[in-house]
Amino acid sequence: MGKSKGARITITLECGCPNLSNPEKRSNGIFRYTSSKNRRNTPGRIELKKFCRQCNCHTIFKEIK
Repeated sequence: MGKSKGARITITLECGCPNLSNPEKRSNGIFRYTSSKNRRNTPGRIELKKFCRQCNCHTIFKEIK
């Protein structure tokens, strides 16, 4: 018998690029990822280091509402 995924919620992660006016950027706009987290174990907002196509490097993505 498998466990239920009822405690998991879908979150959106947004890039915190320090310099959006970089001439080497690939595209316009804000880059976002979607992920899921366990509501009970992580009640606060999370930050993950992921690849940003905007600034072409790994940056910290913060959870937004």
